[in-house]
Amino acid sequence: MTILTIITATLVYVGVNLVLSKNLIRVVLGTSILSHAAHLYLISMSFPGTDLPFVEKNNPDVDALPQALILTAIVISFATTALLLVLVYRNYQMNKDNQVDSLGGTDE
Repeated sequence: MTILTIITATLVYVGVNLVLSKNLIRVVLGTSILSHAAHLYLISMSFPGTDLPFVEKNNPDVDALPQALILTAIVISFATTALLLVLVYRNYQMNKDNQVDSLGGTDE
């Protein structure tokens, strides 16, 4: 369980650093990494007392509901990432810039 905690903390660190950058592609990648960190955290915390919950095959005590919810969250995260990438691409077409500073509209 310690290795999953370290991996989750590393993903949160990388995701927050990417979200705080000024490049819009990095912001989108940071939100995607943060969502994957949340998925890993939820799936690792849904099976208390076991070392690696998703490796055990014939355990009748394993509930499939957390795994189904995480799968749904992964699909929603993928759709959100796709939408954000389309918005970043449209912003690049309009402003010819990929920075957060260009999102404020026109300066007059």
